[in-house]
Amino acid sequence: MKKRKKIWKVIGISFLVILILAVGGGVYAYKQLQPENHFKNVPVVNANSNKKTDSSQDTKVQNGVFNILLIGSDERKGQNVGHSDSMMIVHVDLNKKEYHAMSIPRDTRVHLDGYGYTKLTSVQYIKQATDGQQKGIEAAIQAITELTGVNINYYVETNYQGLQGMVDAIGGIEMNVPFDVKLTHPWYPENKNKVINAGTHSVDGKMVTEIVHERYSLKNGEYDRQRLQEEALVGIAKKTLQPSNVTKLPAFVKQIPNFLIASNMTTADMLSLGMAAKDFDPTKQLKYHQISGQWKSMYDDILKNNNDQLIMDKEQLKQVVSQYFMN
Repeated sequence: MKKRKKIWKVIGISFLVILILAVGGGVYAYKQLQPENHFKNVPVVNANSNKKTDSSQDTKVQNGVFNILLIGSDERKGQNVGHSDSMMIVHVDLNKKEYHAMSIPRDTRVHLDGYGYTKLTSVQYIKQATDGQQKGIEAAIQAITELTGVNINYYVETNYQGLQGMVDAIGGIEMNVPFDVKLTHPWYPENKNKVINAGTHSVDGKMVTEIVHERYSLKNGEYDRQRLQEEALVGIAKKTLQPSNVTKLPAFVKQIPNFLIASNMTTADMLSLGMAAKDFDPTKQLKYHQISGQWKSMYDDILKNNNDQLIMDKEQLKQVVSQYFMN
């Protein structure tokens, strides 16, 4: 009898030790996930680049301040290559609780080592086709850094199926559509020529992908599409950060990798960023910037012909970058 009591005592003590270690480990992990601790050291994707513009940042990063490149690819299910259809740099300053976003138009003229000048949308595609997915992402990041002078710390790439799945996972969003949108090139045939009137709409993932993909029917083409993409991001942020959904945020963040093609952000990175954004108000804390430019017919060294390319306003770009996107 005494022997049995001793065994149970040992088991009880062992269980208590395990419980203490588990709780202690959980507390430690929770502390490590706190944004002020987690983002003390962040990577710089292009830190080894030997080609920097005059305005490019030093690779030393201030705690809690970093840049995320969001890439929307037209890669379809089962394919291993795709064009960079939309690109947006988000500058995160957790100290000031400020977020600045800047889109880089897909048809912007950039330089690709070994090939020459081409559209930004072609860079990732050609490098993926020749050197694999990771080299394609790195080449696109390098082209953006040389163009803007902004170092990229994190990148997140999704395609339209991923965006659709993400929006559906949060039960759809309320999206402000600032002008009428006619769907001339929809992903789904049944939406051909459907018109989404200006105003606020309750939309599911399928319709969000249709709206942010459209550009041909828009008065200002790519620039108006950028505005639609901004409104979609605001809608997603608002829905995700509703008080009733905040407790579900960790579970949602853990689902995000299922909707991505590629990213150098870990689940811990995303959870920590989610914790930082729990009181985030996109209408006040997110500022969006567009860079003007001129369309010119120019020779494309990859496609071996002339096509319409956007030449961004260098002075405006330099001013916006230096004011809002430098660490």
